[in-house]
Amino acid sequence: MSAPPHRSGLARWAALPRRTIRLRLTAVYGMLFLASGAGLLTITNVLARGWPWPQYSLSVLAPAGSSHGRITAITAGPTQAEWLAQLAAERSADLNQLLAESAIALGIMAVASAALGWLMAGRALRPLRAMTTAARAISAEDLTRRLAVPGPGDELKDLGDTIDELLQRLETAFAAQRRFAASASHELRTPLAMMRTSLDVAIAKPGPVHPQLTVLARKLREGLDLADQLVENLLLLARAQHGAIDDQQTIPLALLITAAIDTRAGLIASMGLRIRHAAADGALVTGNPVLLAQMTSNVIDNAVRHNCPGGWVRTQVTRDGPAVRLLVDNGGPVLDPGKVATLAQPFRRLGNDRTGSAGGTGLGLSIADAVATAHGGTLHLHARPEGGLRAVIDLPAAPAGPTAQLAIAGGAW
Repeated sequence: MSAPPHRSGLARWAALPRRTIRLRLTAVYGMLFLASGAGLLTITNVLARGWPWPQYSLSVLAPAGSSHGRITAITAGPTQAEWLAQLAAERSADLNQLLAESAIALGIMAVASAALGWLMAGRALRPLRAMTTAARAISAEDLTRRLAVPGPGDELKDLGDTIDELLQRLETAFAAQRRFAASASHELRTPLAMMRTSLDVAIAKPGPVHPQLTVLARKLREGLDLADQLVENLLLLARAQHGAIDDQQTIPLALLITAAIDTRAGLIASMGLRIRHAAADGALVTGNPVLLAQMTSNVIDNAVRHNCPGGWVRTQVTRDGPAVRLLVDNGGPVLDPGKVATLAQPFRRLGNDRTGSAGGTGLGLSIADAVATAHGGTLHLHARPEGGLRAVIDLPAAPAGPTAQLAIAGGAW
């Protein structure tokens, strides 16, 4: 995955913030307050301009002897006109000052209302954020957990209860799928064993055996071997998807890669493949040894079998902070990137060019993906532009502690 483009300081400053619901609610609150405040300010200033002139200001213009300081008549004259102009200027200045002070007060209250709106929106959306965090943890870790939103029966609680019902249906569906795969795999073992026994008994009978019968028996055994392998892979896939990781140990990932390569030494030699393997010190992971060994074995097996004669395979194990990364590259023909992205799904293949002579059940990468996910990791597949496939597995690094002493005989657990 490509890194996000680097932005300069000005570009980062000018970048728009994420349009969250909280930000939108704050903007709505602020705009409503500004609109109502501007309307109130407009009405106040319009009414203020229609107020009568203060009596004390015009009393100086009243003729001498007028009762109660009221104006009885104003005769035209330069002096009175100058006073009228001065009073009009003072009145206009007072109204402008009122307008300016009202605008300043409106700006201060707009900032205060935006801050209060931000706090109130955050408080109102706090249950929604808690539901989002809990739902993300549930989908990534354990479908048996529920949100169980407390509080009154409002819209947020209704949403939480609906999500809980959806999680219940998902848990039931996934459990039924895993039970079916496990039960079917167990039930298939018995008829396969009976078929193999009957075939062995028929071939072992005394007397000459027809050559065609021998060829047929060989083909039947190959089919039975493939069916046995499929049953075992289905059981392993169901176990990995169930997420039941028992017997966890701290394991050097590079040791599993070496064992997987040694197991396929004969096939590698027959295809004339060149193997390059590099591993960093301290690249330790924690998990079930059998499942992790199967994961690495499947990835290496895919890189070896779906290769070109005289090709190459490169593996690399590195540690980057809290993660350990396994990188497996192999040569081969140019692949369709869109189809490569689906190879981690069960029974997905890229046609006869990858599966014709290589065999397999179509579950190898699916099992590797399920095991990586069960251990808190990920599997990513990429089509190399030069041809071949790149498999990247990221797993959480093991904490400091004793490393398991693994017994590997002939590269197999």
